Amino acid sequence: MIVPWEEIGADTLQNLIEEFVSRDGTDYGEQEVALERRAEQVRQLLRRGEAVIWFDDATESVTIMSKQQLNDMTPPEDPLFP
Repeated sequence: MIVPWEEIGADTLQNLIEEFVSRDGTDYGEQEVALERRAEQVRQLLRRGEAVIWFDDATESVTIMSKQQLNDMTPPEDPLFP
């Protein structure tokens, strides 16, 4: 389920973004990018609608993902069952 970022409190949103950008295995290329800069980049993606906050009911966890990642995990609509 997509959670609108605008409905999340400022401190909670900041903590979620910082947790996301500081996860192990996150790759930002050859140059090191400061946490604050990475967090601002994610915030901009959310504002532009290029990323979403996703709540997974099964695991009761929250993550941030790109629209492409969301599209990849969502099965296409079946024309027989609109």
